[in-house]
Amino acid sequence: MNKTPLNPLHTLRSELIKIATEMGFSVFSGPEMESEYYNFDALNLPPNHPSRDLSDTFWIKGKEKTLMRTQTSPVQIRALEEKGVPCKIVVPGKVFRNEATDSTHEAQFYQLEGLHIDKNISLIDLKSTIHIFFKKLLGDNIKLRYRAGYFPFVEPGIEVDIEHEVDGQKKWLEILGAGMVHPKVLENVGINNCEWSGYAFGFGIDRIAMIRYNISDIRHFYNSDLRFFYNFKNKDI
Repeated sequence: MNKTPLNPLHTLRSELIKIATEMGFSVFSGPEMESEYYNFDALNLPPNHPSRDLSDTFWIKGKEKTLMRTQTSPVQIRALEEKGVPCKIVVPGKVFRNEATDSTHEAQFYQLEGLHIDKNISLIDLKSTIHIFFKKLLGDNIKLRYRAGYFPFVEPGIEVDIEHEVDGQKKWLEILGAGMVHPKVLENVGINNCEWSGYAFGFGIDRIAMIRYNISDIRHFYNSDLRFFYNFKNKDI
């Protein structure tokens, strides 16, 4: 009897965790239904930030200041509260965004977030971590492109694109947001930002899977069409 194949997202998630633990990260998890404090306030997102708008966030009716998390970043705050510093973790998990779907966007998707807080951590440590991580995952010939980016919880912030091929054409796809943890975030959890520093990064597992398996539409992962998943049954995924 033929067994139903695993969703490639789940298989890739396991591989990403394996790479991260080999690089010295431990795995930490948190709730998908989150409070406004952990999802926004503690991460230095002011009340007027666009990501707080109802058009971007699934707020829970009947539960004041409660939402489906829009990112895995709230777990960073929970980890720092529980573990203190130094702290070197990755956070895999599902997140939710109330937005229109297309070939590269979904209302639900998986992220892997990383956080490393210690003494004398710099942007050089962040870039080397990203480069080593993706070389381990996608091979030595990967091409990464770094751009300045804005995220309220990091300063400075960067965005990272990766070159991949779709239908015979090479394209750049944004896969990662990252930066040095904002001093205000450390202050919010009682950490001396003059003594400690660190970086954070987060990327969509779905988009990594699209690159790795040459999938042109992110929605295939969630449409429950077994014909799609059987494409991976006999592949090393």
